[in-house]
This record gives sequence, C-alpha cells and structure tokens, in this order.
Amino acid sequence: MGEFVPDYLIREQAAVGALVVFGVLRIIFAAVAYDRGWQISLVEKCFIAAAALYCVPQLFELLTHVYGSRAAAAELEGKVAGAAIALFFAPILAHKLGYE
Repeated sequence: MGEFVPDYLIREQAAVGALVVFGVLRIIFAAVAYDRGWQISLVEKCFIAAAALYCVPQLFELLTHVYGSRAAAAELEGKVAGAAIALFFAPILAHKLGYE
C-alpha cells in the first residue's frame, strides 16, 4: 500500500511554509512601501487578500472531495494558521525595524 503521512506533519509543514512566505514578504513589502511612501494599510489589505488566495486550492479540494480529504483539511489548517501568525507578527517586526 501507499505511504501514510500523519496529519500533524502535513499541518506543520504547511504552517511553516506559510509563516515564512508571508512573514518575509510582509517585511520586504513594508520596506518597499516605506521607501515609496505608500500607505501601510494598503500593503496589509493586499497581504490579507493574498493569504486568502493562498488557501483557496485546499478549500476547493476540501469542498469538492468530501471523502478522502484528510490531507486537504490538514494542509488548509496549517496554511491558515501560518498565514495568520505571520500577518499578526510581521507588522510588529516591521515596526521594530523602523518601516512602519
């Protein structure tokens, strides 16, 4: 039979991936926004929309495949958690670095 990957490993990998992607990109875009004089609220809204789009494939898979969607549910949970943590703490770090 196929290999079985536990849910918690899928969830953790997705969370760390989303945390790194959104955390690093949020800091970089805060620096760019500061340099160009853009409003930081616009950057924040764009990243919330990007986080929602980032989770759409797993949400679609979860809604269309009712049976056997264990991996999609775990990956969706991980992506949502990682993106939420990144979008909460990245502005704090950007503020400490002087970009906000």
